[in-house]
Amino acid sequence: MTKLEQDLVTMLTPAVEMLGFELHGLEFVQAGRHSTLRVYIAHEDGISVDNCADASRQISAILDVEDPITNEYDLEVSSPGVDRLLFKQDHYEQAQGEEVRVRTKLPQDGRRNFKGDLVAVSSDMITLSSDGAEHLIMLSNIERANLIAKF
Repeated sequence: MTKLEQDLVTMLTPAVEMLGFELHGLEFVQAGRHSTLRVYIAHEDGISVDNCADASRQISAILDVEDPITNEYDLEVSSPGVDRLLFKQDHYEQAQGEEVRVRTKLPQDGRRNFKGDLVAVSSDMITLSSDGAEHLIMLSNIERANLIAKF
């Protein structure tokens, strides 16, 4: 997570929680001069379009006042979905036993992309069973991870 993303989480979490939701995580995706800020909110009863609209208005007001992003961007607020991204250690703990997709920042075991069962989570790493082998991956080396939806 970048410094900007960490600052945004700190800035936006109280407002999202005040609305009764959890700030599941966020991504700031830069695409040239125009970028996208994706904010994922969660609630045990699920998230509706109206919930997203309410959170979007609140988040937008904070961003307008604080102005932490200097370039042009779109704000998207949504639920994490069934293929939810894993941002925090407790997300990985909740996903134990599930199939996940992981992309590392640096190559590990000769590759950066893994798909397999999340076997264990410790304070600083996960164990992923993939392709008949277990891979120990440092949380700090994970660029992106998400659940693989089962239907």
